[in-house]
Order: sequence, then structure tokens, then C-alpha cells
Amino acid sequence: MKIRVGFGFDVHQLVVGRELWLGGIRLEHSLGLLGHSDADVLIHAICDALLGAANMRDIGYHFPDNSEEFHNIDSKILLRKTVELIATKGYQVGNIDATVCAERPKLKAHIPAMQECLAQVMGIDVDDVSIKATTTEKLGFTGREEGISAYATVLIEK
Repeated sequence: MKIRVGFGFDVHQLVVGRELWLGGIRLEHSLGLLGHSDADVLIHAICDALLGAANMRDIGYHFPDNSEEFHNIDSKILLRKTVELIATKGYQVGNIDATVCAERPKLKAHIPAMQECLAQVMGIDVDDVSIKATTTEKLGFTGREEGISAYATVLIEK
């Protein structure tokens, strides 16, 4: 068995007038993330980590933000397509370890639903999807609630 590790990062600006999608689920919040797609930073970080682990470039290469095909697309579709892309090289997802960095909304209560959703999309066990939440203690763009970032580390297996 061959295993590889990948790392992903994403950030999107918080704005009025957009829905907030994180980990494939919609959260009630006064602000949403700005982006060409639904701007789900957690899914985007996971996609980048998976693609990086398989040495298949990044999310922007496969799903460009200037393509009408991906305008307002549900990021769960991008994640499913990413899992299919790494499968073309014989890889499958082993596990995910991700962190979302946001001051608000508080994410603790939503993490189990995110884990269930992402596991279902990727076709893996929910125990293989770790999601953590943190803040920046009011520092930086995240602390000022100007944006949300996410980091993901993945293991893929052949």
C-alpha cells in the first residue's frame, strides 16, 4: 500500500447578502462567504489537500473561478469530483484532519453534521473526518470577523 499526505488552506471574505456554507452545511449567520462558488472554505481546503497529496495541482486548476460552469456551485460537488479525480490515479481517501478558524458563528454544535455530510460525500467513515474549530482571539482579519479560513491535512492511500 502506498500512502501520501496533503495539506490545504483556504480563506474567504465575510460579506452581507451571502449564505454561510461550511463543511457542506448551511449555517444561520448575518454574514456569508464571498466567492465564485458557495465559498465553503472547509471543503476548498480539503479539496486542495487531496489534490496536493495526489500531485494533481490545486482546486483553482481543476475548477477555475472564471468558469461559468462553477459559478455559485455547491462545493460538495467539487469535493465529490475531487475524490473522483484522485481515484483516476488509484487513490482513495484515508482520513481528513481539518481546522476552521472563525470568531463567529461558534461551530462546536455544527461539527457532527459537517462530519456526517463530508463523510457521505467522500464515501468514507465519519470517524475518518476530524474537524476542529478555533478563533484567533480577536486578532487579524479573522478576529475582526472580516473572513474565515480553513486548514486541512489528508492521508490518501493506493
